[in-house]
Amino acid sequence: MQVKEILNSGKVTLSFEVFPPKTSDAFEAVDAAVNQIAALRPDFMSVTYGAGGGTSAYTVRIAKDIKEKYGVTSLAHLSCVSSTREQVRGMLDQMKENGIENVLALRGDIPKDATFPLANQYHYASELIEEIRNYAPNLCIGAACYPEGHPESANKAEDIQHLKEKVDAGVDFITTQMFFDNAILHNYLYRIREAGVNVPVCAGIMPVTAASQMKRIFQLSGTYLPARFKSILDRFGGNPAAMKQAGIAYATEQIIDLIANGVDHIHVYTMNKPEIAAQIQANLSEIINL
Repeated sequence: MQVKEILNSGKVTLSFEVFPPKTSDAFEAVDAAVNQIAALRPDFMSVTYGAGGGTSAYTVRIAKDIKEKYGVTSLAHLSCVSSTREQVRGMLDQMKENGIENVLALRGDIPKDATFPLANQYHYASELIEEIRNYAPNLCIGAACYPEGHPESANKAEDIQHLKEKVDAGVDFITTQMFFDNAILHNYLYRIREAGVNVPVCAGIMPVTAASQMKRIFQLSGTYLPARFKSILDRFGGNPAAMKQAGIAYATEQIIDLIANGVDHIHVYTMNKPEIAAQIQANLSEIINL
């Protein structure tokens, strides 16, 4: 099934993101975690591509297993910044051969030591989206969006214009970067609708279950942290069990508030932790069946 069909069904949806192993010797452990998350039977699961495509060898394999073993719709990430057009078409061919119907098209992070762009490479995600739409027109295409603005955009208006370009190139739905203040998302949704972006939006939620995890998130994205979230980190950050419980509770509260206010599609960044995915799903057992 295609993700756009799920998102346009009129129902509340809960989906999970997982990531492939960085090395072959870690595959067994990652595969076990992914299988446990898939066994929860979310509405769909996305499989990341890794910085620079470093874990791309496993992306399609895992996405295929999710679909065939558990009957769960899978979404394979595909980034383009370190790939030639031939390499991207090769990945699209692999997806077709393995029955993958959904792709999340991303530019990806530019490698620190790379000369960018190289000949026959992509500059922006919108170019990748155009390539997919022309080369594999039957694929359902998702894209990323940034409620707080992409770090490389001059301002939020410019960032929304780039999002509009991606949607116009053929995007069927968008998934947000993580955020910890729902007011930021509501404001963003109003602004993108005003700009003519009318495709379904999945709200990306990151359950923060360790203080060290939050430090890395902030370093990478500079995400705004509400005072009450900082209080949780200050009070429970030194106690792993308490921080895990508090982080799951905060993410659950975020999701409940979003759904109560009309945001019906939730995508949880699980960090390959089945127990966290399971607890959040259990906390929402009646809510997501509305």
